[in-house]
Amino acid sequence: MEQREVSEDAVLTRIGQAVMLLHGGDREEARNRFGELWAEIGESGDPLHRCTLAHYMADTQDDPGDELAWDLRALTAAEGPATAGTSSAVRAFYPSLHLNLAADYLKLRRPDAARLHLSRARAAVNVLGDDGYGDGVRTAIGRLERQLLDDRP
Repeated sequence: MEQREVSEDAVLTRIGQAVMLLHGGDREEARNRFGELWAEIGESGDPLHRCTLAHYMADTQDDPGDELAWDLRALTAAEGPATAGTSSAVRAFYPSLHLNLAADYLKLRRPDAARLHLSRARAAVNVLGDDGYGDGVRTAIGRLERQLLDDRP
């Protein structure tokens, strides 16, 4: 059991290292590393790893359709039946997952789908803490809500 915890920590560490590359502006290298990790953990890997990895992999995509596909993979991992042991950690992703999906659908000019996911993001904000991350997600939800209102015919 201890060995499994170490290996899971190693996966999260590697995801974190690729996230640092992404935030540092090296999207291509981050995408390559995320791709290698995805191949290693696979579709049946730990749901928290799959959710986290797909959530960040979406941010490395150039095509909005590809970004949507990765965000949908993240949501699928979060909603899967195997998330029982990691449910609180995965649940904390829901506001951001739905926010990202709303943004994806808006880029793809599908405002109804964007509104649906924005509503789900807003409904899930109670899991966020009163910290910088939570404040940032709540602010981004508000910003996207205003953008959708401005874009109404």
